[in-house]
Amino acid sequence: MSDQQSKTPERQTQKVRSIGVLALAGMVVGSMVGAGVFSLPRNFATSTGAIGAIVAWTIAGAGMLTLVFVFQRLAVRKPKLDAGIYAYAKAGFGDYVGFFSAFGYWASACAGNATYWVLIGSALGGLFPGFGAGDTVLALVVSSAGVWLFHLVIRRGVREAAIINSIVTIAKLVPLVLFVIIIVIVGFNWQTFTLNLWGTRQPDVGALFGQIQSTLLITVFVFLGVEGATVYSRYAKNRRDVGRATMLGFLGVLALFVLVSLLSYGVLPQGDLQGLRQPSVAGVLESVVGPWGSWMISVGLVISVLGAYLAWTLMAAEVLYSAAKSEDAPRFLAKTSKRGVPVAALALTTLLVQGLLVVTLFSEDAFSFMLKLCSSLALIPYLLTAGYALKLESRSSDDPAGRSRRGLITAILATIYTLFLVIAGGSTYLFVSTIIYAPATVLYVIARRERKLRVFSPVEWVICIAALLIAAVAIVSLATGWITI
Repeated sequence: MSDQQSKTPERQTQKVRSIGVLALAGMVVGSMVGAGVFSLPRNFATSTGAIGAIVAWTIAGAGMLTLVFVFQRLAVRKPKLDAGIYAYAKAGFGDYVGFFSAFGYWASACAGNATYWVLIGSALGGLFPGFGAGDTVLALVVSSAGVWLFHLVIRRGVREAAIINSIVTIAKLVPLVLFVIIIVIVGFNWQTFTLNLWGTRQPDVGALFGQIQSTLLITVFVFLGVEGATVYSRYAKNRRDVGRATMLGFLGVLALFVLVSLLSYGVLPQGDLQGLRQPSVAGVLESVVGPWGSWMISVGLVISVLGAYLAWTLMAAEVLYSAAKSEDAPRFLAKTSKRGVPVAALALTTLLVQGLLVVTLFSEDAFSFMLKLCSSLALIPYLLTAGYALKLESRSSDDPAGRSRRGLITAILATIYTLFLVIAGGSTYLFVSTIIYAPATVLYVIARRERKLRVFSPVEWVICIAALLIAAVAIVSLATGWITI
């Protein structure tokens, strides 16, 4: 590569690095407040009662807060590592593991994006039966048109997309805030809430753990995007803005999630919450104020999900682009437009979302499957990020002046939390995830051969073989019915 060529990406980076702390916080909020929050009442009621929900949110909030601190600290200690999730995994565990993290995070984003369009279709299905539960041909056609329209919008530039996301973020928060206010003022009934405390007719501490465990993947799904500002760190005006934006977005969204899920237990019996059509927030509000409440939430859902789709598409393309720019993915994925948009990575992202939408036509419960798959795919990148922070804080030879006891404790807690999530999430979706992870090795091999480098180290050979074997077992298990999804 010539000197002129090597300087071009840096000039592009400098040219587009103009996003401030509020816009970065908007990316965090825009990424987190999407399909998940509108489905919380039914999803939580299906798994647990109010007590279990309180414990689950406490665990999830505290655990994710440790990850927020990890992202903050890494942004300051390693400012040259852009596109956080991927860069941290690579720096900590090598090129192949780093590429796995990038690909898994990208695939998770694509699965989440497909979930968004399914939920939009389901919301429209309550008004126009032809959309069904978001899995009809009409829903596919409309969703596909939206997917490619957003593709064209994002191609105009990251800064323009960030501005649109900020506007959408404000617009979509309005119906959710109104939901909370209305429920608090006129809809909440303490007697109904107390009847929903345990999720069973009698208090059962023994069953509580199982209830909490079943909600963990739900909390992971709604918290996905907390690293949004980190992924866009190369665009930040000030590196410290990354940490500030992450904390600001996280605390605000956590409060919203807790209120939406817990207040719903004071409106309807748990059995009625379980039977609500998605988006279940609409059904809860409709039971208090009538049909206009459902309409308001449905409109808010469409705006919310479109905003989240925009943010997640940007993040997904950014991660693939960063992997290619670091020469751990094929070179064609590093292609950018004059506005600095990673057009090739964006195109591949759009194509995968389109493909997943086609699959929803043949799925019995597309929303639930995509939600859990999205969460499971994201857990490994989160675990690797926490693991890198732990490695960095405990390594005596690396920047002794930058280490702290607080940083070490935070890294330990974040690692324990993410490992707990991987285990608690169960083996089914972890197995299914390897079916997506394993084929990604082909892209990595292409990239290594383009650079004329050794493809795998001995340790990486072990990881590759293990991933392929687990994926093969998962495929056989699905085909024979040993595991179901």
